[in-house]
Amino acid sequence: MAITLNSGFKMPVIGLGVWRMDGKDIRNLLINAIKIGYRHFDCAASDYLNEVEVGEALAEAFQTGLIKREDLFITTKLWNSDHGHVIEACKASLKKLQLDYLDLFLVHFPVATKHTGVGTTGSALDEDGVLEIDTTISLETTWHAMEELVSMGLVRSIGISNYDIFLTRDCLAYSKVKPAVNQIETHPYFQRESLVKFCQKHGICVTAHTPLGGSVSNTEWFGTVSCLDDPVLKGLAEKYKRTVAQVVLRWGIHRNTAVIPKTSKVERLEENFRVLDFELAEEDMELIGSLDRKYRTNQPAKFWGIDLYA
Repeated sequence: MAITLNSGFKMPVIGLGVWRMDGKDIRNLLINAIKIGYRHFDCAASDYLNEVEVGEALAEAFQTGLIKREDLFITTKLWNSDHGHVIEACKASLKKLQLDYLDLFLVHFPVATKHTGVGTTGSALDEDGVLEIDTTISLETTWHAMEELVSMGLVRSIGISNYDIFLTRDCLAYSKVKPAVNQIETHPYFQRESLVKFCQKHGICVTAHTPLGGSVSNTEWFGTVSCLDDPVLKGLAEKYKRTVAQVVLRWGIHRNTAVIPKTSKVERLEENFRVLDFELAEEDMELIGSLDRKYRTNQPAKFWGIDLYA
């Protein structure tokens, strides 16, 4: 099952996010994911720090005939410190991933920060421990450089990530190549219905980068509460004889969003992938809709000393 992007290319609705995957585990997880049926992999140049290992696993999959390059959809992202070096940063990611082109390249966050070297992923902090934001590079300038990547054939589709309605509207206004995707945090506790509908109305696909509310990862890092423990969702899981995660992922797909759950466990790969063989009743979609707490679980302010969402 795939969503046709405004660029004309198809993106599978279920993908595997590789954030916080240890390099040593990448090969096993990606090879198993491909065997299960995953065709969409979401990477980033930032603190993921595993593009090299992903590239090695993909190269093995291609060389052994497990899968063809054209059958995969590979996403990676421009890090904040490279807004003034978009083309060089994209080429650096392509080299690490051992690819000739990307299916999707995203602006990871709508903020330029102090440059720390192409392909490096530092978040430079000032003497007070606050993120060094670069006020000389506009998002419009960054976007026009992203458009060049399409013209050069390095990238098939370009998009944005963590953009709100205001910034998404601006991007639509100044873009020649429209953003194909806005990748955001959205899950039953943080539904962001207005942003999702705005993007979809204007032909931008929404991808949920934290479709399960961050689960254990965000609880460990940010001390947040996971929707997977919600009694209503547990009740629906019993009703449909599914796991809570499967119910939540199916809800996301039913909203016409793509979902890219993350897991470092092979057994969960298959569980998260098998969500297309059942549907949620409309009353249960409405029930989940009533659970919204406007509750963000991914809080980079912990590392940056500034709340960019303030």
